[in-house]
Amino acid sequence: MNAILSRRSIRKYTNRSVDDATIKGLLTAAMAAPSAGNQQPWQFVVMNERIVLDQVSSFHPHSAMILQAQCSILVCGDLEKEIHKGYWVQDCAAATENILIAVQEKGLGAVWMGIYPREERVDGLRKLLDIPAQVIPFSLIPVGYPAETKEPSNRFDPVRIHYNKW
Repeated sequence: MNAILSRRSIRKYTNRSVDDATIKGLLTAAMAAPSAGNQQPWQFVVMNERIVLDQVSSFHPHSAMILQAQCSILVCGDLEKEIHKGYWVQDCAAATENILIAVQEKGLGAVWMGIYPREERVDGLRKLLDIPAQVIPFSLIPVGYPAETKEPSNRFDPVRIHYNKW
């Protein structure tokens, strides 16, 4: 619960590299996410070369944070792995959230950058990373050691809870 309740979007990072074992742990968490019918339609692209990371800002207008991140994880939906049509979006969202929680648990920082359904962002990443047509970029998560701290945000609102009917 602590990792969930203390997680915040971090957009400033140090220049310390994130090692391969840590990235593997984040991807292990992603692939532990629930999936409709266990279809697991996700694919991931780890971006850890500065020349690649720096190109994202040419097509994503809200990507300044990626210029500091030492790596980013792109979560994609693979339509060829889709068993239950349309649920790939929910599956990839669950995988994205698992990464964000794992990042918090490991003392890293990250932020969820929206890609899908913005066509210019989907197309930009597809071209940049040579992503095949059946794979749809869903979310991009810059990851790094935080260069900022944020207090937990209590978003619990009992007014939004309904029992048995609206």
